[in-house]
Amino acid sequence: MIIAHTAFLERLFDCLWQEYRERVSYARVYEDLLLARGGTFRNDHVAFRTFAAQSRWTGIAALSRPFEALGYRAAGAYDFPDKSLTSVHFTPPSENLPKLFVSELRTWELSPRARRIVLKATARSAPRLSDADLAGLSDLPKVAARRREQLLRRWASQFARPWPAPTRSDAAALERESQFAAWTLLHGHSVNHFTAAVHAQGVDALADIELTAAALKAAGVPMKPEIEGEPGSRLRQTSTRAVVVPVEMRAGARVVKKPWTYAYFELAERPLIDGRRFEGFLGSQASSLFEMTRRS
Repeated sequence: MIIAHTAFLERLFDCLWQEYRERVSYARVYEDLLLARGGTFRNDHVAFRTFAAQSRWTGIAALSRPFEALGYRAAGAYDFPDKSLTSVHFTPPSENLPKLFVSELRTWELSPRARRIVLKATARSAPRLSDADLAGLSDLPKVAARRREQLLRRWASQFARPWPAPTRSDAAALERESQFAAWTLLHGHSVNHFTAAVHAQGVDALADIELTAAALKAAGVPMKPEIEGEPGSRLRQTSTRAVVVPVEMRAGARVVKKPWTYAYFELAERPLIDGRRFEGFLGSQASSLFEMTRRS
C-alpha cells in the first residue's frame, strides 16, 4: 500500500511543481544551476496557507486530510501569536516525499471588518474532496486506474483559490491588517513555496546554504539578505524574494488582473549532527520567512 500511495503522491507533487515553476522563475534558475553541476534536487518541504474559520473547506484539516489518507502524519505544531497563525508540519509515508508545512490564520483574532471579508470569501468556497474520495485514497491499491486518474485530477485542481476573485478594496483592507490574510484571499490554497534540501544536492560547488544562495544571487536571483540559523545549527534556511504575478480581482462588474506577490523558492540545510538530521521546524525561523510574501 505504501508503494501505491508514494507513487500517487509523487505524481501529485510533479503536477504542483510544474505549475509552480512556470510561475516562479527563480525555481527554474535553481534547476539550471543544479543540472549544470550534476546535482540532485530533493524537495525538503512544501508549504500551504489557509484560513481557520468555523465554515466549510477552511483550516489546516481541509488541506491535510487527503494527505493523511495517503499516510502523512502530523509531527509538530507551531504558534505565531504576533501573526495570529498556527502551523502544523506533517511527515511523509516515504523518505522520498517532502514534508508539508501548513499554516492557518485564526480569523477570530482579526478586526470585525477583516473577519467579514474573509468569511464572505470562504462561504463561497468550492467543495473539496468528499469522504468517499478520502476512502478511495486511503485504499488506493483497490481503486480502479480510471478512478485514480479522476482523483488525481480533482485533487490537483484544488490547489488554487477556492472562492471567487475578491475586490481590490477587500484585498487592500486585509493587507493593512495581515499580509498573510491578503495573500491567502488572493491565492487561496496555491503552493506558497517549494524547498530545496541543500544537504542532499550532492555537489561540492553547492555544498552548503551559503554557496547555494551565492550561486543563485550571481545568476541574478534576488535573495533574502539573511540566512536563518547559525553555521552548525540543526536547521538553516533562506529564500529568494517572492515573484510578482498578475492576480484576478473584481472591479465593479469586471474582473481585472493586478500585480501581487506570489511565491518564493526556499533553501533548507539540515546538517548531520551526531549522525542524525533534525526533521522539524523552528518557529522563529518560520516567522521570518512568512514575511517574504510581503509587498514592497
